[in-house]
Amino acid sequence: MVDRMFYRPIGFLIARALRHTRITPNMVTVLSIFVGASAGLMFYSADRLHTLYGILLLVAANILDCVDGQLARLTGIKSAIGRILDGLAGDIWFTCIYVCLALRLSHEYGTFYFFLLAVISGLSHLAQANITDYYKTLHLYFISKEKGSEFQTLEQVRMYHKETRPGLNKVFYLLYRAYTLIQVKATPSLQRMLKSLHARYDDEIPEDIRVSFRRKSGRLMSYIDLLTFNGRTIVLFAILLTGYVWVYFLYEIIVLNIVLMFVMRKHERMCASFL
Repeated sequence: MVDRMFYRPIGFLIARALRHTRITPNMVTVLSIFVGASAGLMFYSADRLHTLYGILLLVAANILDCVDGQLARLTGIKSAIGRILDGLAGDIWFTCIYVCLALRLSHEYGTFYFFLLAVISGLSHLAQANITDYYKTLHLYFISKEKGSEFQTLEQVRMYHKETRPGLNKVFYLLYRAYTLIQVKATPSLQRMLKSLHARYDDEIPEDIRVSFRRKSGRLMSYIDLLTFNGRTIVLFAILLTGYVWVYFLYEIIVLNIVLMFVMRKHERMCASFL
């Protein structure tokens, strides 16, 4: 809802203004990384004004995150590395945020135990973002092959990694390969479903199966949305404004992990029903 009503429309206007310039989607992504990381630096201060600056910077970073994707579609400048870099951007934003919040709490309470909470929160966030991205791209794949073009199997990622020449791109693909491997290992029923469907229909899954999957998958989207940028930042902003920032670590570790486990269990059962 927030994406459709706020982030995407603004992102589209900026992307349309940039499409005839020499600015590429990857340039926008890199800029978003610096802007999002700067938000974490603002959150280090307990001052309300710095908190508001941090919120505005994180909002701006997410707008830029919308710009790069829409600019890629408008200009036709798309690359697998761009998608990987785009996925890393959010992880870098929140890594900086968690480190700065841990530093702030350590200075306020005189203990460095908050770094343990920050590490657990960061690992939880990575797991949640990983599975959420997988489910959302899978949902798009069942709408159409075009909309779900970013959905890739582990075999495809391995092939792209093998064919990529040595260099930075190959390193990115190695990270993406590990990212995809975690998704596959965490979703055994989903993998069996895909294997069964592709064995029967290759890449031409019948529309009635696609519609049925989308309907069942759509019922879980309200829970999945809690694990996305918009779902977690609404809570983050509210907690930051109260000043009790340690509560967010507990929210991330306890509440969002319970949501993740609930969604994964439901999604696996749903996929099993198609076997």
